[in-house]
Amino acid sequence: MRAAWEKLTPRQKSWTIAGTVALISVATGYGLAQLGEDGQASADGAAATAECEEVLYWYDPMVPGQHFDEPGKSPFMDMQLVPKCAGEEAAAGVQIDPGLVQNFGIRTAAAEFGVLEPETTVTGVLAYNGRDVAIVQPRAGGYVQRTYGRAPDDVVSRGAPLVDILVPEWGGAQQEYLAILGTGNEELASAARERMRLLGMPGSLISSVARTGRPHSTITVTAPVSGAITALGVRPGMTVMAGQTLAEISGFSPIWLEAAVPEIQAADVRAGQPISATLTAFPGERFAGRIIAILPSADEASRTITVRAQLPNPGGRLKPGMFAQVSVAPQRRQALLVPSEAIIRTGERTIVMVAQEQGGYMPAEVRIGREANGRTEVLAGLAPGEKVVTSGQFLLDSEASLAGLDVRAIGEAPDEAGRQGEAEEQEQEATTYSATGTIEKIGPRSVTLRHGPVPRLDWPAMTMAFAIEGPAQLRGLEHGDRVQFTFTQSDAGPRVVSIRKAGQ
Repeated sequence: MRAAWEKLTPRQKSWTIAGTVALISVATGYGLAQLGEDGQASADGAAATAECEEVLYWYDPMVPGQHFDEPGKSPFMDMQLVPKCAGEEAAAGVQIDPGLVQNFGIRTAAAEFGVLEPETTVTGVLAYNGRDVAIVQPRAGGYVQRTYGRAPDDVVSRGAPLVDILVPEWGGAQQEYLAILGTGNEELASAARERMRLLGMPGSLISSVARTGRPHSTITVTAPVSGAITALGVRPGMTVMAGQTLAEISGFSPIWLEAAVPEIQAADVRAGQPISATLTAFPGERFAGRIIAILPSADEASRTITVRAQLPNPGGRLKPGMFAQVSVAPQRRQALLVPSEAIIRTGERTIVMVAQEQGGYMPAEVRIGREANGRTEVLAGLAPGEKVVTSGQFLLDSEASLAGLDVRAIGEAPDEAGRQGEAEEQEQEATTYSATGTIEKIGPRSVTLRHGPVPRLDWPAMTMAFAIEGPAQLRGLEHGDRVQFTFTQSDAGPRVVSIRKAGQ
C-alpha cells in the first residue's frame, strides 16, 4: 500500500486526498440527519403524548377512519400520526373561532314546534255520480208507441215520461176484471186484481181501471231519478220484453270529482278529508267538498292513485267532463320543524350540524318526515330549542369528517321523552275546532250541518255530516236550528264534541 502511494505523482496524490475528504463529509452528514429525524420524531411523539393524559389511538387526519396503536409516520401521507386523546368525544365538536363565524357565513336556526301543511295540488275531472244510477226497465213486454223525443245526454227530472208501451196482455186481463166486478163476486174480483199485479200492472193503474170502468193497456215509463240519460236503447215501433233495459240515467247532484294523486303523496290523503277545487269555467270561484273514496289500484303508466271526492251541485252548474285544479290539505298536526336547508343527506343517513353551548358544532343523525314551504319535519334525533346550522353546514361537516368526530346517534338527543310529551300535548290542544251553522238533517249517529268557514282547517263554508255520540247529544235541537258547535277532525272524519243553539 505504501509502495503504491510512493509511485503516485504529486498531482494524483492531491486528487486522492480530496476524494477521501468528500466521502467522509457525506457519511457524517447522513448520520447526523438520521439522528435528527429520529430525535425529532421522538420529540414530536413525546410532546403529543404529553398533551394527552391518555391516548386512545393514533390516526392520520386525512384518513381519520384508520387507527394505529403506536405513533409514527403515516403510511398514507408524508406527515406524522396525530393522537386521539381520551375525552375528546365530549368536546364541543368542530371548533370555529368566533371571529371567523361571520366570515364563513355560518347561520343557525332553532328547532321548534309548528304546523306543517304541505298542501297537495293535483288535476282532476268531474264525473257522474256512480252511486246515483238508475236502470229503466218495463214490467211487461209490448210495443213502443212513443219516446217523447228523448236522446242520449238529455237531462231529465224525476218522474219525467220516457216511453209509452202498449201491453196487449194487459187489455185482456183488465176486461176480465171489469166483467167480474159486474157480477159482484168479491172473491173472484180479488183473484183478478192479484193476476193483474202479477202481470206487472202498478196499483194506481188497477185502481184507475176499477174507478173509470175502462181498460187501459198502455203504460208510461217515467224517470225514477233526476239526471242525464247516459244510455238509451228504445225507439218508436220497437218490441220490448219485460226486464229489458230501455235507458240508463246517471245523477250528477252531488257530482263526483276524480283526481289523480301521485303515488308518493298517497299517505297525505284519506277518506273524509276536505278538498277545494277551481274550474276554468268559473274563474275566481272555489268549490268545496270532501273525499269519499280512495280507489284500490294505481295507474301503472302515470304512477298515480285516483281519489274520489263529492261536490255539491245545486242547479247542475258543474258538468261531468270538466277539468279542475284540486287542492288537498292534510290533517293539521304539531311537529318539530327545522329549515330544509339544514338537512344534509349523505346517502347512508341524514344529519344536521347542531350548535353546542361551548361554541362548537356537532353532527347529529336525525329521522325526517314531510317537507313543505321550506321546512322539514324532524321525527327523531333533535330536541326542541336545539340550534341547527342552516348555512355553512357542509364546511362544518367536512371538518367533522377530517377530525374523525363521531355522529350523535338518534337516541342520544337530549330530552327526547319530553319532546314527545310536548308534541302530544300541543297536538291534543290543536284538534278541537269551533264553528257556527244550521242543522240540515239529524240522524241516529250523525248530524248534517250547513256551517260557515273554519279558518284553522282552511275549510270554506259547506254542508257536511258530523258524527255524534248519540241522539242525547242533540236533545232539544231540530232541523233549521242555528247552532254553535265544536268538533274534532281525525282519519275517521269530523265528530261533534259539543253543540248548542246559537246565542244561548
